Amino acid sequence: MEELSAKDKELIRGSWESLGKNKVPHGVIMFSRLFELDPALLSLFRYSTNCDTTQDCVSSPEFLEHVTKVMLVIDAAVSHLDDLPSLEDFLLNLGRKHQAVGVSTQSFAVVGEALLYMLQRSLGQAYTAPLRQAWLSMYGVVVAAMSRGWAENGEDKAD
Repeated sequence: MEELSAKDKELIRGSWESLGKNKVPHGVIMFSRLFELDPALLSLFRYSTNCDTTQDCVSSPEFLEHVTKVMLVIDAAVSHLDDLPSLEDFLLNLGRKHQAVGVSTQSFAVVGEALLYMLQRSLGQAYTAPLRQAWLSMYGVVVAAMSRGWAENGEDKAD
């Protein structure tokens, strides 16, 4: 796994400090943007009430639980910036789970765009080019591990 610079870690931790305390509203911003960027992803969310629209999803308790889980993954990555390899097994498994439910690896890039949008919108003036790059670096490490798990799961199914 790629190593982040001390400055990247400082930027990420500082920006997440305020956002991580109020995860769900920030996650809703992120997912709302995700569905704007790729409306087809709505079809992956099947609960007691289907998510046919973004509004259907954000009013669903099951979806909000999913949002919370996603934000906790980000929280875990931020908490483990000094030892991201310790998350390898967790992220591999997360990639496998996403492959199993039909998420394509191309969707990981769209999630990254939605994450950056949420950060920009939530942080305002504090969202700088170096901060953006730091988050991109961390997200790249997370996605690389998830993609490996995704690919392994696909190979298992091909056997």
